[in-house]
Amino acid sequence: MWQEGTIGIPVTKTVEKEYIAVHYTIKVFDEPSKFGINHGKISKLELRQDGEIVANHDRGWDIYPDTKEAKLALCILLIRHN
Repeated sequence: MWQEGTIGIPVTKTVEKEYIAVHYTIKVFDEPSKFGINHGKISKLELRQDGEIVANHDRGWDIYPDTKEAKLALCILLIRHN
């Protein structure tokens, strides 16, 4: 099943509440797979930050998460869906 959404990653540099948006599109299966991230249920994933692709997985990593926000968003998605 395909899912998409946005995860707000808090910015810790300011006193005011600010967030960086990481948009995601994922394909999640009912059962873990050898093609999934960490052999889990997410087989396809795209993360975008400011309109740029910052991570892409399509049965294997094409683009590893390259920002700290993308890495955090990936962790959140893996906890939710694996």
